[in-house]
Amino acid sequence: MVTIEQLYKDYGVLADAKDKAGEHVETYKSILSAVEASGGEKRLAAQFIPRFFKYFPTLAEQAINAQLDLCEDDDSSIRRQAIKELPNLCKENKDHLVRIADVLTQLLQSEDAQDLSTVNGALIALLKIDAKGTLGGLFEQILKGEDTVRERAIKFLSTKLKNLSAELITKDVEELMIDKSKEVLQDVNGEEFITFMTILSKLESMQTLTGRQQMVELVAEQADFKADFEHSDGDCVDRLLQCVQQALPFFSRNVPSTKFVLYICDHVLPVLDKVVSPGEETEASSAGDGKAPAKVDIKLDIVKLLAEMSQFTGDFTADNETALSNLYTTLLAYMPLPPAESENADEEKSNGSPKLQFSHVECLMFAFHQVAKRKPGFLTDEENAEKLKDFRLRLQYFARGTQLYMKQLRLALQGKSGADLKSDENKLKLVALRVTTNINVLIKDLFHNPPSYKSTVMLSWKPAQRSSSESGTQPQQTQKRSNITPITFSDGSPPSKKPQQGNKGGNKNRGQRTMYTPPGGKYSNKAGAAPTFGDADYGSGFGGRGGQNQYRRRGRGRGRGGWRY
Repeated sequence: MVTIEQLYKDYGVLADAKDKAGEHVETYKSILSAVEASGGEKRLAAQFIPRFFKYFPTLAEQAINAQLDLCEDDDSSIRRQAIKELPNLCKENKDHLVRIADVLTQLLQSEDAQDLSTVNGALIALLKIDAKGTLGGLFEQILKGEDTVRERAIKFLSTKLKNLSAELITKDVEELMIDKSKEVLQDVNGEEFITFMTILSKLESMQTLTGRQQMVELVAEQADFKADFEHSDGDCVDRLLQCVQQALPFFSRNVPSTKFVLYICDHVLPVLDKVVSPGEETEASSAGDGKAPAKVDIKLDIVKLLAEMSQFTGDFTADNETALSNLYTTLLAYMPLPPAESENADEEKSNGSPKLQFSHVECLMFAFHQVAKRKPGFLTDEENAEKLKDFRLRLQYFARGTQLYMKQLRLALQGKSGADLKSDENKLKLVALRVTTNINVLIKDLFHNPPSYKSTVMLSWKPAQRSSSESGTQPQQTQKRSNITPITFSDGSPPSKKPQQGNKGGNKNRGQRTMYTPPGGKYSNKAGAAPTFGDADYGSGFGGRGGQNQYRRRGRGRGRGGWRY
């Protein structure tokens, strides 16, 4: 059995021989035999085997196996020393690098925190030797390894790769990562999908126009637009929401969102009222424990995403008119007719007044405004004359309710100090004012004859741009009230049943109907300043229950390819 003294003697022989160390085969074999010795001898062997590895290519397999045996030793100090030295086997010869990377990736399953730290350090050292080969070993385990190894390998990629110097992440390395990531994305869960999208989005090649287009295509593959939308399946809803969220940062005028917008308009909007929230079953069960589940307005989440994407919609063809029609129909569902025109007028009178959902209308009206300008004849074609008249009635009615609410919000915020405006209640009012201001601007545009699509608004949940006027005691929105211009027909009355020319003529006696005026003076508990004409349902951000990543699904069972639940 080799001793410590013998090991030091063997080391001296090989060190003195320098480039001729390979002539002393038996001496190196003596060092390799130390893996069967006791603690001290093993610790020395863990250092000496990699030190002279390059001189003995014929013993490479035996040396690697000896070092790997030491990596699994029961003694933690021997184990960590052997792991730390593993990258040195590849310094002069990279033939075995992928194998070493594969082994180190498997060692990420260790439950010992110090062992795990050592493995991470060894993998980083290996990346600096050859990033492409190391990533090849990592991805091999991500694709074929056990769940724990896969999870920790993905975590390593997401946390450590960004700290490497740009010189190491060459074009070849990026191409390997993109190709391997595409393989992984064929079978991922929601959290893994988000992680890989984040990793890929930081690559230099993905900052180009072609790269952004490639990212959108990757997301489109995950969304699987060829499949039907299952509105009653929370997992299906979850996948769509996550995919849209991941694609949003890459949309631009040169990278259109048309495919995504069309899918939502064609497949989601027709069943919007029936869509099931992801995790709804879990929330329902928690309510059975006496705890109120967090309320998620899935319909509002969907139309918010649609509104954000609609800004980058490309040209619509004749085949796409159904999508625009679905969007228009959904908007009308949230814009009631005046009670005198509504089919449910008696019911609405008995219930008080129609419910005006401002946040939903802001999103849908904005999306319609963006998409309809790609097909301006949608409302102005001759066969759509009745459609336009109905739409103008709804716009006028909703405008009155919007302007009344804006007036009350401005009065409630007038004179508030900067500190007062930071209260939750006043923040909510400021958001509500942004929502209603946007709606008012859009209604003015759409009320033109023919409808105009020239106005630009910033969606209410996007960060507001501050100006010098906001540094005073009043918010910018309270400085002026003159922009609340009532929207009316040119002769002050709604149109008659017969078409009018130039907004004149027609049966004036039939045009004397009194328009419904929303009542004022009362405030709901929810809005803080909401009049009684409806709910002030204005969320101040996406989802409201965990930011953009709220829809990450639980579980890691692998499916039939694509999304995993």
